[in-house]
Amino acid sequence: MLNLFSLRGLPWSGADGQEKVQLTAAELESLRSELADIEEREAHLKAQLEHIDEILRSARLSGYLYIRSRWTALPGEPAPIDDIDVDDWLPRFVVLHGQCIFFYLCSTDLSPQDSTLLSDVVEVGPLPNFIREDEGTQYSFYILTRQGLRYECSHVSEVQVDTWLSALRTDCKLGSDVEVPNGS
Repeated sequence: MLNLFSLRGLPWSGADGQEKVQLTAAELESLRSELADIEEREAHLKAQLEHIDEILRSARLSGYLYIRSRWTALPGEPAPIDDIDVDDWLPRFVVLHGQCIFFYLCSTDLSPQDSTLLSDVVEVGPLPNFIREDEGTQYSFYILTRQGLRYECSHVSEVQVDTWLSALRTDCKLGSDVEVPNGS
């Protein structure tokens, strides 16, 4: 166990084939303090893991999606440029939990990077499929909020996208007859 603490420079002595380390009282106290810190950190990480586990167990839906966000044009503004060729999709871990959609950088993060209340979602629907290099066809959908923020989401699995669309339509109490809007 002492080898875990990289004890270079401590005096080692051997007697009868057994190696022993000689520590001063200050060095021993330092090791005890370091061990207590490690145990505290371990307990903290276990608590975080249990918290994440509980959220994921109670979540309606969760998984990695590629995400990008766009703002709708305000009245009087020109229509947004066609950005189909812009590859600004970022992988995010998305969790549908309770009355909120949470966007995490990765599945082990404790705090979401962004979130949206389901009551703010005014429209969800499919987007045209597209092809990403080295990943094949991406199936996609969008989530539009009443503030004008549009999350565009994609995944390689059409089933995954259909599951998200169905869950969001149900939880947001939106009909399934939402049309794909013109433009991006």
